[in-house]
Amino acid sequence: MIDAINFKILCNLTTNLVGLRKGSLAYKSREQKYQIPRAVASVVARMIDDTHRTTIAKELKRDRSLVYHYEKMHESNYRSFPKYREIFNQVYNAYSNIQGAKRTFVDERQLEIYLRDNGIKNNDKHQTTIRITSGRVKTDIKVSYKDFYSQLEKCKFALTDCNYNLEII
Repeated sequence: MIDAINFKILCNLTTNLVGLRKGSLAYKSREQKYQIPRAVASVVARMIDDTHRTTIAKELKRDRSLVYHYEKMHESNYRSFPKYREIFNQVYNAYSNIQGAKRTFVDERQLEIYLRDNGIKNNDKHQTTIRITSGRVKTDIKVSYKDFYSQLEKCKFALTDCNYNLEII
C-alpha cells in the first residue's frame, strides 16, 4: 500500500523533472521520451524503496517482466547511454533527498508517543492490528473493525513526513 503511494510520488517527480505530463509514464507509447523516464523510475524504485515489481508494473500498466528487463539493462544503459545516465542521476538524487529528509524513529517508545500525540490509540476490544514500521522500529496498533478506517487514515496523515510502512494483520 505504501509502496504504491511512494511509487506514484516517484513517477510524478520523474515526469516533473523530465517535463512530461503527470501520468504519462503509463502511456503505451514506445517513444524514447516516455521509455527512458519509465525505466529510470522503475530502477530507482527498486534501488531505494525495494518496491515490489508487481506494484511498479501495475502503476505503469505493464507486465512485471518489463521491470526485470529494466533492472537487467540498467548497468548497460547507464554506462553507454548519456541521456539515460543524465535522467537517472537527476531522478535518483532528487528522490534520495526527499526520502532522506523524512523522519525515521529511533526507538519504539518514541514512535508510540508520536502516534498517541496524533490521536492514534489502541482499542480495548481489538479485532485487527495495524503494524507500523519505521526503520528498525515496529509497533502494533490494535483496532476494532468499526474504528479501523479512521485509525488507518489518522496513521497515514500523521506519518506523512516519516519513513514508514503500514501492514494490516
